[in-house]
Amino acid sequence: MKTILTGDRPTGKLHIGHYVGSLKNRVKMQNSGKYRTFIMIADQQALTDNARDPEKIRRSLIQVALDYLAVGLDPAKSTIFVQSQIPALSELTNYYLNLVTVSRLERNPTVKAEIQQKHFEKSIPAGFFIYPVSQTSDITAFKAELVPVGDDQEPMIEQAREIVRSFNSIYGKHILVEPQGVFPPKGFGRLPGLDGNAKMSKSLGNCIYLSDDADTLQKKVMSMYTDPNHLHIEDPGEVEGNMVFKYLDVFDPDKEQVAKLKEQYQAGGLGDVKIKRYLNDVLEAELRPIRERRAEFAKDVPAVYDMLQKGSQKANEVANQTLKEVRAAIGVNYFN
Repeated sequence: MKTILTGDRPTGKLHIGHYVGSLKNRVKMQNSGKYRTFIMIADQQALTDNARDPEKIRRSLIQVALDYLAVGLDPAKSTIFVQSQIPALSELTNYYLNLVTVSRLERNPTVKAEIQQKHFEKSIPAGFFIYPVSQTSDITAFKAELVPVGDDQEPMIEQAREIVRSFNSIYGKHILVEPQGVFPPKGFGRLPGLDGNAKMSKSLGNCIYLSDDADTLQKKVMSMYTDPNHLHIEDPGEVEGNMVFKYLDVFDPDKEQVAKLKEQYQAGGLGDVKIKRYLNDVLEAELRPIRERRAEFAKDVPAVYDMLQKGSQKANEVANQTLKEVRAAIGVNYFN
């Protein structure tokens, strides 16, 4: 049975981009019985660029946990834990930092892109700069063989593999497990935002959240970007770049019906309001059960915290065993 590690930063509620990009697949892998699954709420990583707003992280922690439970992640089948509650991760990071140069971190394409995206310029928080090393600690602490991530995280996985190879070469073979990234199918990509932006993002405000009620969902769907030149129902419309059809491609299981709607829209005779209402029905059918389960779990928040505490205790046991092996390999287990 192979071990998986995956997770999310608690910087807000999760949206349908997370759902189709990772959460649905996590539930599928969890329920297959083929994997030992660890799911981490990465609060320490979130603090690397939110240290001046810790309340945002505290507030979001329970929201992410509720979203996890609502989509079907099951604490009886997956270990769901909180990163900051696993002290071994910080010690492992300290050891791994000695195996990485500053110039190598600067060359990491994901780090470079995110520094630019977050407008850090020269004021880069040190914790953010080294988070590829921290991420390696997260992966190796649980000896994860598989790490499901987006395509943009491939450089992070490669850096983790480099650190593992360096450690095993210096301190002994097979102590740490070299991870493999599990990436979305080619051409799948990220779900774009409602406004047509290439990325659905909490910070851009172009998301449909898993927790949105039916009225909010409808309002967001009716505001979606379509073809700006499709002014009249009888006008031929463009499907390419039209977010309504992009979302139908992802969410509507009736592919034959979607093909017919595209043909009708391109020929003229299908209005944006009608096609948006159709999409709203499709999304409502998918999201209503999730919303209802979430509401049930939200009735007993202390029980959700208890679940996170138990998961963190279990994760601690595993991470501490890895740390014990790492200390022994390096030779800093002086009093054992």
